[in-house]
Amino acid sequence: MSSNEVEISQTQHAFLVAWGQFAQEIGLIDAIEAVKLKQKKYTHTPQRKILEFFLAHLAGLKHLQDISLSAHPLDKDEAVARAWGQEGWADYSGVSRTLSSLSWEQAEQIVQAVEAVSQPLLDKELWQLRAGQQRLWYDGDLTGLPVSDSSRTYPNATFGHMGNEIQLGYQAAVVSLQSPTYGRLWLSVAHHPGDTLSCTQAEALVQAAEARTGLRPVRRTALLRQRLQAFTAQMTLTEKRRQTQQATVTTGEARLTSLRVAERERQQTVADLESHYQARQRAERPTSQLAKARQRLQVVQRQQARQAAGLAAAQKRLAKTEAQREQQQAQWERWQQRLTQFEQDNATNGNPIEAVFRLDAGFGTYENIALLIEMGYEVYTKPHSHQVVQHLKGNLSDQTTWTRVGKNAEMVAWSNYQLKGCPYPLDVALERFYTGKTLKYSGLFHFGADPVTQDLTAWFDTYNSRQTIEAGIKEGKQVFHLHRIKVRSEPAIYLQEQFVILAANFIRWASQWLAEEAVAVENALDVSTLGVKKQVQVAAHVSADVFWDSDGWLLRFSPYSAFAGKVLKLPGGLSQSPQRTQKNAVFKPFSIESHLIAQPLG
Repeated sequence: MSSNEVEISQTQHAFLVAWGQFAQEIGLIDAIEAVKLKQKKYTHTPQRKILEFFLAHLAGLKHLQDISLSAHPLDKDEAVARAWGQEGWADYSGVSRTLSSLSWEQAEQIVQAVEAVSQPLLDKELWQLRAGQQRLWYDGDLTGLPVSDSSRTYPNATFGHMGNEIQLGYQAAVVSLQSPTYGRLWLSVAHHPGDTLSCTQAEALVQAAEARTGLRPVRRTALLRQRLQAFTAQMTLTEKRRQTQQATVTTGEARLTSLRVAERERQQTVADLESHYQARQRAERPTSQLAKARQRLQVVQRQQARQAAGLAAAQKRLAKTEAQREQQQAQWERWQQRLTQFEQDNATNGNPIEAVFRLDAGFGTYENIALLIEMGYEVYTKPHSHQVVQHLKGNLSDQTTWTRVGKNAEMVAWSNYQLKGCPYPLDVALERFYTGKTLKYSGLFHFGADPVTQDLTAWFDTYNSRQTIEAGIKEGKQVFHLHRIKVRSEPAIYLQEQFVILAANFIRWASQWLAEEAVAVENALDVSTLGVKKQVQVAAHVSADVFWDSDGWLLRFSPYSAFAGKVLKLPGGLSQSPQRTQKNAVFKPFSIESHLIAQPLG
């Protein structure tokens, strides 16, 4: 194309064209195309179909078949294919076959490729946070992805808690980062069976966040070392108890053996007397030798039964203590390994961060809280057990002063409170909520430098700001249809989960890029005013004329679209356009600017 030529085509997916330019800018297309997938190629490469699967998420398609069977099929939009550097798109059935053939290794390779592309964008945001000496705020959660309870075609789907029901499906463990530029950025998502419990995933969430950011706080090794010392003392007491119980069992076994010998001797005595009495035809009287021998036998049998019962109880106590000792030994080894790892982490952490982790009650076990504390995080969570709430209610009196923290919420708090079973003292709060004529109670936990008990309203608001991840999960399900599983292969389901969080981040990054790069022209569309939902559900499905020349490209939105009369122009030609001519393209010897002057937008 010469410098004075303009190529014009039409699209029904305007923002997919714009996003294609951003995808080329950051190298996403090259990264996916570079992944080696051992699948046969007919018309379209498997890499292209993986890319098409990602576009289906950007377009917010509910079902895979919508690629080909929607009102404006994505696979028929040549302008979108051109913008994404492709010669065309495959039918949805071909995409489905490629996804069904994916192995776990291939799915991981795709995820690693796209993460490598997006890492510089994430690093830029992390640098901005650190340059401003801001803490990193992480939020973690587990969300259910239910399928039909009668389905048998979803591999490894299991029944578990999803919402307020028991349903068949999967669980996705997600971590987000609070972002000053984008509001929220997803860091990771992990695929699990439906019966996975939140309380088992806290450590994995923290490790996923650290792996993605490459950053971690200073480990609190002194606390962990003190915990090990206290635990060692407990183990010593357990070992002493085991030794005492072992001695009791040994003595009991010897006594039982002696009674069994006595029983056999007395049985023999009774047998001899019975033979003697029978031979002489003597009658057995209550005071006879035989009767007294029988009585002595019964006495030793009763003693033996009592001894056997006592020995069984002693053996049971010993077995319980030995099991406890084994558990303690295993726990001690785990904590010792943790201490060794944390000491190594600190030794290799030249630039530590300050970070906060917020989790809901499902993760709020004492062991999880202790782990996050030892890992160096400031922790905001809720108690896992409602018994804690009942215990705190027992601390209330008529003189208790409640602080209003919300429209229908009040709080009372205790600082540095030692809960039974929790290794570290926490800031603890009791909340009560007015729901009509009834009151509902809940608890809050905190560990860290924030003086939360001095400002209960701030504590209440800080914890409830974790709604950002709940809003992100809602966005993932309502905008990108995370809960509508489009495939039946488990590696492909995992890839769908990864593409949902990638799409949410990608659009936020692309919005910033479009806003910064857009050329100031008359009636320019202000991308910065468009939220993710509107971009996916509206902007990705509006019609527009697409103008390309060697200097840049422009979207001129249809007069029948939601952006009628608006344009979006960016510099830079198509760096990866396919070597073919669009069948609807029109070539004219003038620039985009001269075309707009000749045909002003109404």
